[in-house]
Amino acid sequence: MAAITAAMVGELRGKTDAPMMECKKALTEAEGDMARAEEILRVKLGGKASKASARITAEGVVATFISGGVGALVEVNSETDFVAKNDDFLALANNAARLVAEHNPADVAALLALPLDGKTLDEVRAALIGKIGENMAIRRFQRFETTGKLAAYLHGTRIGVMVEFEGAEEQVGKDVAMHIAAMKPVSLSSDQVPAELIEKERSVAKLKAEEDAAKAAAEGKPAQSPEILAKRLDGSVQKYLKEVSLLNQAFVKNDKQTIEQMLKEKATTVKAFTMYVVGEGIEKKQDDFAAEVAAQVAASKGA
Repeated sequence: MAAITAAMVGELRGKTDAPMMECKKALTEAEGDMARAEEILRVKLGGKASKASARITAEGVVATFISGGVGALVEVNSETDFVAKNDDFLALANNAARLVAEHNPADVAALLALPLDGKTLDEVRAALIGKIGENMAIRRFQRFETTGKLAAYLHGTRIGVMVEFEGAEEQVGKDVAMHIAAMKPVSLSSDQVPAELIEKERSVAKLKAEEDAAKAAAEGKPAQSPEILAKRLDGSVQKYLKEVSLLNQAFVKNDKQTIEQMLKEKATTVKAFTMYVVGEGIEKKQDDFAAEVAAQVAASKGA
């Protein structure tokens, strides 16, 4: 059998960018034949992509693309934040954002079917899964097309915001996008806050009021009238609406002004915005490292 040298492993890795150990295994199996080893890796990496597809992707990046009045915001997920820093992974995310802007796909499936470098975006994604050995998924996107202006802000790569606005000053749009990333409003105005969030807040306020009433009763204090209780609940809801609607929030760069006041001063109108936070709403797998090591030890003993 031909000796497998570090130089050979390095050469194969340079051709395929596969993990070092996978390269060594392929060369060993191919008895040092570089072309055959490369073929073996291609087959193995495809299988690896299939196996990886079941694993949870809760890390990743948000990417943006703007060209004139067309823009896109995309979230692309990976299993670990280490892979989220990989140049090829970042290129995948940036290309996805560009394709959304340029082709206006109906959904993620349509986006994945779009061409990129002689392949589909999904084929590029699958090849990258095989190359890196970690699952990746394009989770969601938002496309903007406007006769006004677009501004984007990325806080690192984990929080991304795009704002559609009208006004003379470009910086205002950028400031609003940065504010949204910091303060995370759920809607533009209070009347656009989703009903389910309002009901959730009312329910929390009601439970708090009931706890306070029970405590007051235990201390021999008089109970609040239904009218006062109703006003208290409404007050809690109104406070919540101001906290989560963009126009009512205090501007992060000048807390003496609300966003609405700042926009009026700058003769600017915000039409819409979208904010993505990487992994938001995805249940992450909690790994038990000690159990994992124990399982590997047990497996090696049984081998």
